[in-house]
Amino acid sequence: MYGKSPTRAVLLLLGIQLTALWPTAAVEIYTSRVLEAVNGTDVRLKCTFSSFVPVGDALTVTWNFRPQDGGAEQFVFYYHVDPFKPMSGRFKDRVVWDGNPERYDVSIILWKLQFDDNGTYTCQVKNPPDVDGLVGEIRLSVVHTVRFSEIHFLALAIGSACALMVIIVIVVVLFRHFRKKRWAERAHKVVEIKSKEEERLNQEKKVSVYLEDTD
Repeated sequence: MYGKSPTRAVLLLLGIQLTALWPTAAVEIYTSRVLEAVNGTDVRLKCTFSSFVPVGDALTVTWNFRPQDGGAEQFVFYYHVDPFKPMSGRFKDRVVWDGNPERYDVSIILWKLQFDDNGTYTCQVKNPPDVDGLVGEIRLSVVHTVRFSEIHFLALAIGSACALMVIIVIVVVLFRHFRKKRWAERAHKVVEIKSKEEERLNQEKKVSVYLEDTD
């Protein structure tokens, strides 16, 4: 029986050491964390990720739900090469895939929100061998009407500023128009006064000539 080659043994040992020293990859998950939506509407639960490993057919995505009032965790959605919708439960026929793994997007859309949809939605992504990492969370609040956010206030402020500028422009244009009109009326009056004055002087001259001829 032949003994093991020293070179092969060294390579095997080196490979074991490199494997031990190689850092464990971790998937990074990004979500909005907190989301507010109106009852009866549709909402997009956005979840994106980053991975050191190229996305392939081994990628899996799992969405689950924890009710706000407590209770067991519920299945929402699963993706592995193709999307798999829930066949039963509260999310049946109410959730669709809206992601694009090539762009590291694994988002879903939840239709026809209800008040009992309040709770935390978790997004877990595994991209072997990159399988570790924290689970992304979105705390959804279903409300009657959406409260004003900073974006709404900013949009309102910009709209108000634009409306104010339009009003200022209209006022300036009207002011110039009426001022020009007043100047035209004054000029017309001056011409009328001059014409009347000239006519009066001519009348006086005629009278003076008549009196001289009479004398």
